[in-house]
Amino acid sequence: MLERSDLAENALQALHDEDYGVPFDTRSLNHRTMVFTGGREARSLDGDWTFCVDLLDTGLRQKWFTMTPMAAAERTEPWDYDPYEGETTPVPSCWAMVKEKWYFFEGSAWYTRPLDIAAVVPGRRYILRVGAAQYDCKVFLNGRFIGNHLGGSTPFFAELTDDLTAGRNWLMLMVNNTRTLTRVPMRNTDWFNYGGVYREVALYETPATVIRDLFVHLAPGEGFNRIRAAVAVEGDAVSARLDIPELGISQAVALDADGTGTIEVEAEPRLWSPDDPKLYDVHLSAGDDRVSDRVGFRRIERSGDTILLNGAPLFLRGISVHEDDAVLGKVTNDQDLRRRFAHARALNCNFLRLAHYPHHERAARLADELGFLLWEEIPVYWAIAFDNPATYQDAENQLLELIKRDRNRASVIIWSVGNENPDTDARLSFMRRLAETAKAADPTRLTSAACLVNHARKRIEDRLADHIDVIGLNEYYGWYEENFEDLEDIGRNSRPDKPVIISETGADADIGPNGPTQGLFSETYMRAVYEKQIETLRHLDYVKGMSPWILYDFRVERRQNVFQRGFNRKGLIAADKTTRKAAFQVLAAYYAERAAERGSPSP
Repeated sequence: MLERSDLAENALQALHDEDYGVPFDTRSLNHRTMVFTGGREARSLDGDWTFCVDLLDTGLRQKWFTMTPMAAAERTEPWDYDPYEGETTPVPSCWAMVKEKWYFFEGSAWYTRPLDIAAVVPGRRYILRVGAAQYDCKVFLNGRFIGNHLGGSTPFFAELTDDLTAGRNWLMLMVNNTRTLTRVPMRNTDWFNYGGVYREVALYETPATVIRDLFVHLAPGEGFNRIRAAVAVEGDAVSARLDIPELGISQAVALDADGTGTIEVEAEPRLWSPDDPKLYDVHLSAGDDRVSDRVGFRRIERSGDTILLNGAPLFLRGISVHEDDAVLGKVTNDQDLRRRFAHARALNCNFLRLAHYPHHERAARLADELGFLLWEEIPVYWAIAFDNPATYQDAENQLLELIKRDRNRASVIIWSVGNENPDTDARLSFMRRLAETAKAADPTRLTSAACLVNHARKRIEDRLADHIDVIGLNEYYGWYEENFEDLEDIGRNSRPDKPVIISETGADADIGPNGPTQGLFSETYMRAVYEKQIETLRHLDYVKGMSPWILYDFRVERRQNVFQRGFNRKGLIAADKTTRKAAFQVLAAYYAERAAERGSPSP
């Protein structure tokens, strides 16, 4: 067996040492290794990869990544897995959706594909980008461990330059989606735990000097006539050049010894808004490297309990969405995203909450183009291990990767650092530090989290509220909370000095052939809950928006009664993403009314 071969080096270690994974948990692929990819040419590595599930982590024990192609007749030991032949799976995909036998699989799986390089050009760099892999992804090239990344929804980069050879190379990814008590999110969640490489994979070739980051935005302060740019360059360049042709900007950016630089220039951009989603082409060059982006310029801020967009009061007419599909799982595409925004438009929305983890970056780019505002968040969800430093490191890295990926998107106005966490000292420290990190990395946006209600005193009461800009409130009066009058009491008793967004509310409705016609899980009951929620909330002047739960029914393991059958049925639209429930029109009518009011931009 391979444990006794030279590959594994030591049979005892391979079979009995439970620290076998420690050398492969470097977490070296993180926000610091990100590369700005806007405007770059990419070589797609999507397609069929050789695939094998590995529940016992035999692959690390036996060092499958060191295997080289060999005919079966030539082997001196039997292989438990052949990385080069056998079962395949498409990338991107979720393995649960590919074959029924993998539906509930949680553990490790191996992906292998050839990577043919005509020539490795001296002075060029070769950088792998994985859009997302759930959850721990270890990267190997030609038998060498390159690094690993934690976090199931943010992109990561691995430099392959030193290990590539001309001709055929072998790239291997080991992906593990096991739920643990110290991951972010932890073991207990309320959405399906998909596994796999479910976003696009690509190879980028760059010069030796490479632009790692570009952040362009309207400068803070009074007026709207200054643009600020912050850049990060790795290599020999001592300056970069920023160009925004439509605004007549062509400006040198001096770089410090660490390759960073900032400038502010006067300009008169047409401000981005849902009414007028104006975008500008932005270019940055440094040495032989060039990148570009499409950027809108706008200002989002808070004054007391009011949210201001470009100085005007704003009411957020929203809906929450999961990244979930009855057929594709977490995989999304342009057609799916455009359908989502079309349904939001039909609801008269100007705002979407992208819950509970970073969604595909294409969502924010489309929101920029179409004129929607976004809440983006990381999965600090329920009872995270708030006292564990490694868990905090994981959460902070996911937050910084999300911010670096999307902070040029005008549509993104809120970074959320968590959802429905118990108010403990450890949690307060954890979440406060995340909110401070978000502000340090991006002072141009608001921070939020889904906060808590003191049910005894019947008021919004959460110590975290002192450290964020917008109070998110998840409340399900009429569903999980039976006494609807308590919501009216909470409304009267709460006088926050910050805006409140009802970040979740709603009820389930099964509209299938066996769904009930009255009572819980009926369409009639769901509609009545929406009607009563709207009537109650419309009178609370500090509520400056809402994003009911949720646009589409979505898959989740924990929901298994006769009406749910493995799905959360709170969607205003069924899992087919076509059939609307009666509450859809109730919310659409309310939002049409709010859109007609002053200070609420139309979608």
